[in-house]
Amino acid sequence: MMYAEWAKYRLTFKFDARTSRGSMCAKDTYFVRITDDEAGRCGWGECALFKGLSHDDHDDYEERLSEACKHIEDRSYLSPYSSIRFGIDTAMANLANNAEGIVFDNDFGRGRLSIPINGLIWMGDKATMAERIDEKLAAGFKVLKLKIGGIDFNEELDLLRLIRSTFPAATLEIRLDANGSFAPHEAMNKLEHLAAFDIHSIEQPVKPGERLPGSSPIAIALDEELIGLHSDEQKHHMLSTLKPDYIILKPALCGGLNEASRWADIAEAEGVGWWATSALESNLGLNAIAQWVADRGIARPQGLGTGQLFTNNIPSPLQLIGDRLSYNPRGQWSFPNLSWHR
Repeated sequence: MMYAEWAKYRLTFKFDARTSRGSMCAKDTYFVRITDDEAGRCGWGECALFKGLSHDDHDDYEERLSEACKHIEDRSYLSPYSSIRFGIDTAMANLANNAEGIVFDNDFGRGRLSIPINGLIWMGDKATMAERIDEKLAAGFKVLKLKIGGIDFNEELDLLRLIRSTFPAATLEIRLDANGSFAPHEAMNKLEHLAAFDIHSIEQPVKPGERLPGSSPIAIALDEELIGLHSDEQKHHMLSTLKPDYIILKPALCGGLNEASRWADIAEAEGVGWWATSALESNLGLNAIAQWVADRGIARPQGLGTGQLFTNNIPSPLQLIGDRLSYNPRGQWSFPNLSWHR
């Protein structure tokens, strides 16, 4: 007999995590555990609901999660909620591999491969952001990702000017994430100013559904624009219509691990680059994304640096040394006591 159950868990940030959409001090997530009684083993996954951003953010979420757990042996059943599919995909793959923490059996999980990641700079006042930038550079990061749109634009330009005064584009890649904070009528002017600092790319400069009035001087990466698109036809249409340079794959938001693979396949066929980013998962979800990336092949630094954000993250074999994420096979997973539901 195989059965599934879920448990809610609240992650607490080490600091006030600000984006252009607001601030967060805590984030609720859901763990799912699938048990195979006959085989005597279980698989773990994380249903990483992101309130305010997930297409799944509805009052019936826990009811939908219970429903998915009841249909775990019905291969024809597929939850309509992306984050639930992510958790189930992960737990089923972990169960099939019959090894704690292993979702994809590859060199990352064996401790032979590390993944280069970008250093994520959260919004804050100018002084706080400058301090965070210094910390990442001192740690040896070769790619920085700055969240912008939360403070005065001229102060953001000052920060970029400060970085480039010491680190030219040849030695440091800068990615920006505007989280849709630019109004279409002002976007081109802002992009022109930002382009002076040799920016690699900017994520979602305008909100999903809005359009830039001209050709961007900076490569465009889309992430929120992918949310809610499930069919291959929708994926192809978005890529061929908007023609982004990159897409950012967050499996908990874009349909789960299987759908993320489909997105990557279609993007590659369309000549669009991609990388993966965690969406504030605990180490359980982060580990699944990292192993998935390693299985797909690592073409460029990934956005997998969120494991250091929480005071009560799940202790795991994941380790971040400098700008590289790795998995120590001798490490241990340690889960708190949880209240399980079916």
